[in-house]
Amino acid sequence: MRWRDSDRSSNIEDRRDQQMASAGVPSALLLRLLPFLLRTKIGRVILLLGGLYFAFQYFTGGLSLDPSNQAGFSQSQSTSNTAAQDENAQFVAAILGTTETVWNQLLQGRYVEPKLVLYRNMTSTGCGMGQAQSGPFYCPADSKVYIDLSFLEELKKLGASGDFAFAYVIAHEVGHHVQNLLGISTKVRQAQQAVGKAQANQLSVALELQADCYAGVWGHYVDRQFNLLEAGDVEEGIAAASAVGDDRLQKMAGRAVQPEAFTHGSSADRVKWFKTGFASGKLASCNTFNHNL
Repeated sequence: MRWRDSDRSSNIEDRRDQQMASAGVPSALLLRLLPFLLRTKIGRVILLLGGLYFAFQYFTGGLSLDPSNQAGFSQSQSTSNTAAQDENAQFVAAILGTTETVWNQLLQGRYVEPKLVLYRNMTSTGCGMGQAQSGPFYCPADSKVYIDLSFLEELKKLGASGDFAFAYVIAHEVGHHVQNLLGISTKVRQAQQAVGKAQANQLSVALELQADCYAGVWGHYVDRQFNLLEAGDVEEGIAAASAVGDDRLQKMAGRAVQPEAFTHGSSADRVKWFKTGFASGKLASCNTFNHNL
């Protein structure tokens, strides 16, 4: 991809130099338990061990005592990993910038740009605790996309290498934001409440496939209007869509393919809907629900 000259999005929230504070039992609860613990021998032993652990954590730097740390994070001392100094983060900012351009153009005044959070290992989100092993995800509660850049290595292990493969993943998550803005996600949740488990799961898969199609729509404009794609980029996107198909992931895990357990769709379906959006460049082509909403 010819991304280096692209405008960087300013909607990047970099938490990579933050680590979750290993705060123990909240102080108010500890004060309530203290009288009971002091009454028994085992309680006093627990307090002693807890005190030793607290002291060890404090003096070895494992516990944050910063009173300004209201969000549950402690700021590490290193500042060498900022987005401005990290090429992968620069790439993410550039790709997010292209999604902003495309979706502002397509949705005009209806588009509200999402924030994208870069984090390491785990982070607090509006949807609960986010963890790197879950892969990139979108949280509708706070309208943010969350990415741990270590996912790049996981993507390569799955056989999806190249910059456009990663760009496709980002565009897919932004696609979920578009669904949220258009009210599609809400309609899906409401429809799921009125059907059985199997049908509810099918609706979840359709939602994911539509996000793949929206990623294709983004790719259409990145290629045809902004001329950012190079030879082989589309193939990288297709390879990424195929690599994260549920059937392929089930096979890699040594399990039999179980369509009823799909959460994102088969490799073939994911490729199909990405290519559909890429070819048309139109949201109307992305009806993965077969008019069931």
